[in-house]
Amino acid sequence: MWSLLSKWLPSKQMSNVEPMKKFLIVGLGNIGPKYENTRHNIGFKILDGIANQQNTVFTTDKLGDLATFKFKGRTFVLLKPSTFMNLSGKSVKYWMTKEKIQQENILVISDDLNLDFGTFRLKAKGSAGGHNGLKDINEKLGNQNYARFRFGISAMFGKGKQVDYVLGTWDKDELRYFPELLDNASKLILSFGTAGINNTMNQYNGKQIEDLK
Repeated sequence: MWSLLSKWLPSKQMSNVEPMKKFLIVGLGNIGPKYENTRHNIGFKILDGIANQQNTVFTTDKLGDLATFKFKGRTFVLLKPSTFMNLSGKSVKYWMTKEKIQQENILVISDDLNLDFGTFRLKAKGSAGGHNGLKDINEKLGNQNYARFRFGISAMFGKGKQVDYVLGTWDKDELRYFPELLDNASKLILSFGTAGINNTMNQYNGKQIEDLK
């Protein structure tokens, strides 16, 4: 289609036409009902939220559940890997290749113990920061050059209780903020695909709700 357009569009018009971009939005989590509402599964929860907003549904496919929607000329492919958290890279690499998505158009969503609850941090690249899902993606892709959206879950646990905390369910005080947090997360994803990562970082990085302590 693009090659056909290039034959008849004047060169001046051609400079203003952009081929449709495709983005892979990956939410990290563990499959199965026992993990559904845990802190470690915030990636799945955020993707469920934007899929609901965009009136799309997930279907089970190879190495994950997928949903697709279009927004402002962009195609968004949502992926919830079914490989379990520690092997997320296998699913990401497979679908990046199958959908022919450039690595710069990948966004991976994960929980982060080092950020206060309700804090967003979007970065263009970086280390795994101790997160096993991100660590496996780094290994499978062979680099750290992909965007990641970290959702703060804080570190409110005692010594030796980290696993119980991240695999624990949200408390009622946290849940009351979820409608606004999930809405902001959806806006961040759409902005990543349409306004670019720098503009999105400037707009959304930081604490999302003012009355959170």
